[in-house]
Amino acid sequence: MNLLDALRRPESKTLEFKRDLSSPDGVLRTIVAFANTSGGTVLIGVEDGTRHVRGVVDPMAVEERLASLISDAITPRLLPDLEVLSYRKAQVLAVQVYPSASRPHYLTKAGPVAGTYVRVGSTNRRADEALIAEMRRFARGEAFDERPLPDLDSEAIDFRAASESFAPLRRLTRRDLDTLRLTTTHQGRSVPTVGGVLLFGVDRLAHFPDAWIQAGRFRGIDRASLTDHTDLKGSLLTAIPDAVGFVEKHATRGATIGRTKRVDRWSFPPLAVREAIVNAVAHADYSQSGAPIRLAIYDDRMEIENPGLLPFGLTVADLPLGVSKLRNRVLGRVLQELGLVEQWGSGVQRMIGACRDAGLAPPEFEEVGLRFRVTLRSAQVTAPRLDETDRRIIAFVKAPDGRATREIAADIGLTPRATRTRLATLIDLGLIREIGTGPQDPQRRYFSTDNQ
Repeated sequence: MNLLDALRRPESKTLEFKRDLSSPDGVLRTIVAFANTSGGTVLIGVEDGTRHVRGVVDPMAVEERLASLISDAITPRLLPDLEVLSYRKAQVLAVQVYPSASRPHYLTKAGPVAGTYVRVGSTNRRADEALIAEMRRFARGEAFDERPLPDLDSEAIDFRAASESFAPLRRLTRRDLDTLRLTTTHQGRSVPTVGGVLLFGVDRLAHFPDAWIQAGRFRGIDRASLTDHTDLKGSLLTAIPDAVGFVEKHATRGATIGRTKRVDRWSFPPLAVREAIVNAVAHADYSQSGAPIRLAIYDDRMEIENPGLLPFGLTVADLPLGVSKLRNRVLGRVLQELGLVEQWGSGVQRMIGACRDAGLAPPEFEEVGLRFRVTLRSAQVTAPRLDETDRRIIAFVKAPDGRATREIAADIGLTPRATRTRLATLIDLGLIREIGTGPQDPQRRYFSTDNQ
C-alpha cells in the first residue's frame, strides 16, 4: 500500500492509526471490526491524533508477535496481510484486513456475544444480538425480509391491498405472492415472509412495531422547538408519498432573480427528497427495534435516517460511485416493479444530480450509531443549471391548458423517454408542475410555475 496516501487521510471506517502495540486489545478490536464490516488498514507506528510517524522498533519482531496474537485471540481465524513499510528512517507495520465471508468474528476470550465488534465511522462498536444475527444471515447469503413467519398463515397478507398497489401495472394473482416472495412454503404450508408482512401485512405493526416513518419540522437548526409532526403508520408504500408530502408542506420556496425574471424553487429538490425516503424504506434494518425511520426538517437542512448500518462490505465512499448492496430483497423487488426504484445503485447518483442541478450542496451520507443518515442542505451554493432545451420546455408549457409529453417531445426534437427525464428534472427544480393521477397516467400534463 502507499503509506504517504494513507497518512494524508484521517481515521475512518477503513483506516486506523496506532502508536504502538503496547496495548494489543485495541488493535485486535479494530481488526475484528474491520473484518466484520468493510475491511480496512491498521497502521502501527503512527500517532492517531497528529499522524506523526514514530515507527516501531524491531518491526519483524512486532509483526511476528501480532501474527501470533491474531491467530490466538480471534475466532473464527483471520489471516490479514502484514507488511512493513518505510517512511524516511522509520518503519511502520501495516495490517490489511479484508471483509470476511466468515462473519461474525469475535475476540475469543470475550466470547461471541461480548467480543463481536463492527466499525462505525472511525470507532469500533460492540455489536448487539440483532447485528450479530444480521452478520450470520449475510454470511449465509440470506435476507431478513425473505425469512418465513411460520406462526402466521397466508391470510396475514392483505391481498386486496397488494392487488390495489399493482393495479396500474397488472392484475395480481395469488401465485404472484410466491413469485414476489411475499409468501413462501414452509414445512408444506404457505406462510408470509417478513417482507410480505412489512409491505402488506394485515397487522404489520403488531409484528414490526418500528416499521413506520416519524416526521417532524423543527424551528431553527436543532430539535429544541418542534412546530409540526406526524406519525406515518399506514403501509410503507403509502408512507413514502405521505412523507414526501410532509416535506413539500414545509419546504419553503425561495427565489433566484435572473436578469429578466424571478424563478421560484423549492428548498429541497423533490427528486432528491423522494430518493432519500425510498432508500430509507428499502434499506432499513427491520430486525432492529427501538426506533422507526425518522424524517426531520430544520431551517437549513433535511435529515432522513433509518435503522441499520450500510450493508457489510459497503462504505460511504462507495455510494456516489453507484455501488449498491440491497439489504431487503423482497422490498426491493416490489419497489422496483412498482416504479418507485428505477435501478439499484442509481438513487444516490440521482440525489447528487438533483442537488447539483438545483444549485445546492451535494447530499451528505453518514453512519450514526447503528443508523444511516442522509442530509440535504437547503442553502444555495450555485445557480441552478439550465440549458437551451430546458428553457424551451419552460416557455412551451406556458400554454393555458399545459402540454402533454408527446407535444413537448415533438417541439424539442427528443424521444418521449428523454423528454420525461428532462421534465422530471424541471419539476424537481420547481420550474414546471405535473398534473395527473400519477406517474402511470398517460393523460398527465405539464404547466409552467412562472408567476410573472
